Amino acid sequence: MKEEKEPMNDAIDHLNKIEGNVGNLVQTDLKKLPKPIRYFGYFMFSFFSITILLLLVLQFIK
Repeated sequence: MKEEKEPMNDAIDHLNKIEGNVGNLVQTDLKKLPKPIRYFGYFMFSFFSITILLLLVLQFIK
């Protein structure tokens, strides 16, 4: 089971609720996202990974 952290005090809890801070971040399950958003995420992750690898390879070639 998840352990939920209690806020430090009521004032901090109130401030977090007003500002919209998420007290306990949860991992996003990508399989539950709509397909277009999921594919966009896969594309962006792949694009940045390949770009970084290409930049590293090109630096060593020089």
